[in-house]
Amino acid sequence: MNEPDETVDDPEETVQSVVERIESVAVIDRRVLRSILSAVVARGHVLIEDVPGTGKTVTARVLAEALGLDFNRIQFTPDLLPADITGSTVYDEHEGTFEFAEGPVFTNVVLADEINRAPPKTQAALLEAMEERQVSVDGTTYPLPEPFLVIATQNPVEQEGTFRLPEAQRDRFSVKTSFGYPDVDGEMGLLARRDDRRELSPSVEAVVSPETVRALQSLAEDVHVDPKIRRYIIDLARATRADDRTEIGVSPRGVQRIFEIARASAVIDGREYATPSDVKGLAEATMAHRLLLTTEATVEGIDERAVVRSALEDVDIPAVSPDANDPTAESDRESTDPDIESEADDSASEAFEFESDATPNAAGDGRDSDSSS
Repeated sequence: MNEPDETVDDPEETVQSVVERIESVAVIDRRVLRSILSAVVARGHVLIEDVPGTGKTVTARVLAEALGLDFNRIQFTPDLLPADITGSTVYDEHEGTFEFAEGPVFTNVVLADEINRAPPKTQAALLEAMEERQVSVDGTTYPLPEPFLVIATQNPVEQEGTFRLPEAQRDRFSVKTSFGYPDVDGEMGLLARRDDRRELSPSVEAVVSPETVRALQSLAEDVHVDPKIRRYIIDLARATRADDRTEIGVSPRGVQRIFEIARASAVIDGREYATPSDVKGLAEATMAHRLLLTTEATVEGIDERAVVRSALEDVDIPAVSPDANDPTAESDRESTDPDIESEADDSASEAFEFESDATPNAAGDGRDSDSSS
């Protein structure tokens, strides 16, 4: 990644300004918004699974606008070709030469709308872009803009005309989340926002620049993650692999993505070190979609998130002292006070809970209470 052109003095305030700008036009649960912004800071990608009409497309576009990033939407259909995404080489009759015509993937934020309506071959066209930040066409490699983020939406796989995403592709997404239907207050807020504008679709002015986004991403690379927290991530992943309900647990690539999301979560809270709560708070969003359940578990209706919750219950939370979280502190200064870890968890979890009337039903779980305009 290129060095950022600017620095961010107060990452927490910067992220809060982005959140407030998005919430000025959209109704979305802040935990969902946190997972999406964590993926942005971690240079990851987001998969949103939900029924049509819950605001997935609007949220992706408003996020790009608030971050000052270029945005393209690709509608995935059964007849969509890989070249429709990456671009192709075309012949210029006037010059008598072949030139590369960039596809819609050449932007900062790509909305792969209803990605599971296209066949796997077309879905796979995004793999190189997501992993390598580049596109190869006719033997030539073209770099993608920075920052680069894919937000893919999909309908539940039980709906007609959909294809299940290959495991290798699902593993490329840093987080998977859903909005669900808003509660009554959320839908009242949705109508109030519609009443306040004359356009059919909401839009916002940029609150930060692409340079600021790159600076936040650079800060995440410098976040200190204590060895105990690193082992915590590994133990959680290994617990999902050992679970009798899974055929495939969290992969080594997934372990790296969880590590990156934990660092990004610390940046969002304005910290230079990660805490166990950074891992716990986003465990389901970062791990569940990487699991492949056994046939028996699928028949019994087991949810992947239940496997992650079991791992969280079975794996001991490491006690990490504030000094140990400080990369400049001596490595042997460890705390024997069991309350220190819980205090660190509380401070991390509260940092993102800004006061806002736009947050709907914050007490529920993600699928039932998350909402968007």
